[in-house]
Amino acid sequence: MDVSENQDDDRGESRNQKLDRNWMELLQELRVLQTGVQILAGFLLTLPFQAKFDSLDSFQVGLYLFNVMAAALTTAVILLPVSVHRRLFRKRLKSVLVSSADNMAKTALCGVAVLIVGTAVLVYDVVAGRNAALIAGISIVVVLLFLLLAIPLWLSYRSRRPPGHGQ
Repeated sequence: MDVSENQDDDRGESRNQKLDRNWMELLQELRVLQTGVQILAGFLLTLPFQAKFDSLDSFQVGLYLFNVMAAALTTAVILLPVSVHRRLFRKRLKSVLVSSADNMAKTALCGVAVLIVGTAVLVYDVVAGRNAALIAGISIVVVLLFLLLAIPLWLSYRSRRPPGHGQ
């Protein structure tokens, strides 16, 4: 989110109003991310208490622990903008806050993607075997790359083309 751009957006916002709006939009996005991470982390935290957990092989235990770490670190990244806001509060650094929180949200999205893939691979490995887990993991990576990277890039490219071009 580059808040320094002077786009003709008909909002009539001052720079501070735009920063405030961008900050609120980022917080809402982080709330959505946090819910997803909480659901996956909650699922992971219940696994050791299941009877089948004792039968996991070393790869599955390692993947489980990797996923728990990914969930914890992603949660920390999602909380980071709040911590930064507390440190920068009333220091007239909203622009720094918004641009850094934008980067933190992008990092959190990557963490959520890793967590989605890792959790799915673990479940597939336990339920259907290693080959199925590999196929599922690769498939989910491809879908996530398309959804989280290709579509936003395509929409950004499409929005920069002149009206009527290629339609």
